[in-house]
Amino acid sequence: MPGGRRNPIQMSTLVGAMHNVVNRAKDGAKDAANAIADDGHEDRHFVDLSLQFIGASGLPKMDVVGTADPYFVAKLDDRLSFVSTVKPDTLSPVWNELWKIKNVPNTATLVVEVLDKDNGTITDDHIGKFSTPITAGAKECTIESLSLRRSRGTFWLNIESTPSTDVKAERRQYIFDGPIRYSRHFSPTIGLLTNLNDSRLYSTWKIYIKGVRMFFGDTVQPWNRNYKAAQTIFQGPTSIAVRSTIQAGHRMLYARSTTNGFGVINGPEDIFRLLFHATPGLPEGLPGTTAGAIPPSPSPFAHRVKPAVYTYIIAVDDDSFRFSETGAAFFVDFASKHALHANCAPAVRYSGEFHPRPEGGWAAFSDDTPDDAVRWELVIDNNSGTYSPDPMMLPDLKELLQYNFPGFTVYAFDRQDPRLAESREACRAYALNKRGVKQEDLQPHARAGEETLSHTAEVQRTLAPKSPSGDGDGDAPAAGITVGEPVVAPSTEDLPAVDHTTINSRSRAFSDGRDYLNAI
Repeated sequence: MPGGRRNPIQMSTLVGAMHNVVNRAKDGAKDAANAIADDGHEDRHFVDLSLQFIGASGLPKMDVVGTADPYFVAKLDDRLSFVSTVKPDTLSPVWNELWKIKNVPNTATLVVEVLDKDNGTITDDHIGKFSTPITAGAKECTIESLSLRRSRGTFWLNIESTPSTDVKAERRQYIFDGPIRYSRHFSPTIGLLTNLNDSRLYSTWKIYIKGVRMFFGDTVQPWNRNYKAAQTIFQGPTSIAVRSTIQAGHRMLYARSTTNGFGVINGPEDIFRLLFHATPGLPEGLPGTTAGAIPPSPSPFAHRVKPAVYTYIIAVDDDSFRFSETGAAFFVDFASKHALHANCAPAVRYSGEFHPRPEGGWAAFSDDTPDDAVRWELVIDNNSGTYSPDPMMLPDLKELLQYNFPGFTVYAFDRQDPRLAESREACRAYALNKRGVKQEDLQPHARAGEETLSHTAEVQRTLAPKSPSGDGDGDAPAAGITVGEPVVAPSTEDLPAVDHTTINSRSRAFSDGRDYLNAI
């Protein structure tokens, strides 16, 4: 450029490209080093596992009223975790939940901790735990207490193991392979409201997506050191208090509960209902309330696809896709939406916003067309000041979502791409003009007399310490993670642009997830 100044757009693209090249070189070096290390150790190999968690019996009574509300957290070598559903009021829970993982070292150990869910509290009661090797077969394991080593019941599971066929198994270890499970959670402040137009503004969703490491490798996006809001969370003497309040809010939002919506996504129809309607199988009445205390959403459009923008993160610790509406009421007074979803993790796999749209966009849509007669698209971006995701990984993000949600067309745009702004504003305009959405609902706000989640979290964090197990949301990158250095900028408004033709050409290079997997 004239005067010797460098074009920030070109530099952004160059840095992103160099970052990816360096990471791929590191991966190659790891493969070579591991091949040398494994020479002479023929017993070490990789397997694909299918774990069936059947159930337990003989659990101790934990509640003063009732018996127990058990759930469990399973971990493989502290590299990957699985959190079960909560079974209410039983000492003999039956789960029959499946967990598939690819490329697991045959020397791995499975550790299972059984807990009792206490609704309305931050911490849950510990029942006991056990560990077992991952050898194939049916297993009957004794659950032991941590302190006295006493038997606290029996746990049954079955393990199926087959040799891994992935030639790059050493590089891509511990890959979650389904089934794709989801949970829907509600802000605890929702029970205090008596006139609610849209319960979705108080909801968060978590979807455990598969194959994240196949598309992102070990690369993650650290917090943006040049973003002021992120600095208040992660840096300086007051950051500890800020993080503690956000983490308390996260635990309250994502707490395991007997009233959550849980299930498995088996096909496009489930995705359609989950992302754009409600939770499959969950009544529209709100959980955790007496019958009729809070009515279902009265909107005549409650069962139509909602034109809404969602805030999301893909977590490092459990590869979950966590999201809520960007205008969700519980975001009020929190320094960062993305940090709240991420539990203030110092890094995420990726983050930004997304919104649904009918083929051709909302501007050309009419409510006369039934939702099930429409081909729906998902538009996703990297609009996150807190983590400032590398725009050069947008094609990877697109392929990851298409791999998990076949049948949906996915568009991944950089936050400064004019096509994104056009699509997002058309989505919001349709919501305002056709669906009765109010302008105030597009951004976080508190209703008159409403107790905000931030206030509740501030009170709760002073009453109880953080649970050591909880919902599997960690505060640090998992083992084996490479923290990348994405392009950062002073604010979300000033994040550097990128060459969109470069991103588009990468995106067109792979027709679907299978082609992508064969190429890396």
